[in-house]
Amino acid sequence: MSRPTPLTIALPEGGTTSGLLDAPANARACFVFAHGAGADMNHAFMQAVASGLAERDVATLRFQFPYMEQGSKRPDSPRVAHAAVRAAVDEATRQLPKMPLFAGGKSFGGRMTSQAQATEPLPNVRGLVFVGFPLHPAGKPSTERAGHLADVKVPMLFLQGTRDALADLALIKQTAKKLGSGAALHIVDGADHSFHVLVRSGRNDEDVLDELLGTMAGWMKKN
Repeated sequence: MSRPTPLTIALPEGGTTSGLLDAPANARACFVFAHGAGADMNHAFMQAVASGLAERDVATLRFQFPYMEQGSKRPDSPRVAHAAVRAAVDEATRQLPKMPLFAGGKSFGGRMTSQAQATEPLPNVRGLVFVGFPLHPAGKPSTERAGHLADVKVPMLFLQGTRDALADLALIKQTAKKLGSGAALHIVDGADHSFHVLVRSGRNDEDVLDELLGTMAGWMKKN
């Protein structure tokens, strides 16, 4: 497996942020993959997803939100985060012209991507993939954070664990159903918000990752 290519991504209001492009020679699509609130683009899970998608003929462009690039622990405002998502999508188009694009991310990164898409469609993006959509804060079940999803007009894939403390299972099912045929929901049995499973489940994290990757790659190729 080849090493990812480091990128410098220009931000619309000045400055730059870092990115990593994993682009296999036979890629059929590219996923612009935003990190979660507490871990950057180099986190082991982010790396594993990028490598696994490359093995399945899907390129990945990971990028840092500005706060993470600056070493801060306080996530960016939605406005700043949305701008970073747009810059990363633009960079993916520059790097891989004519390649079908998808966008999304882990938790916070996925929600910032969907908010950006709902506000103004991301150029060339054919669908959104949420790797653990953070429907509500832990212990506070609600669908308030899903309100903007009705304004997303491209297909969406939700990957959610049955033990996800940030997405009550009944509520995420209700959310996907309300969005209609444009939303696909894949439930990962026994997984938490980080897609870890308990030993007693009889599965391990590698099994879960393989399930996630197969579902993501298959859905992107279909769309």
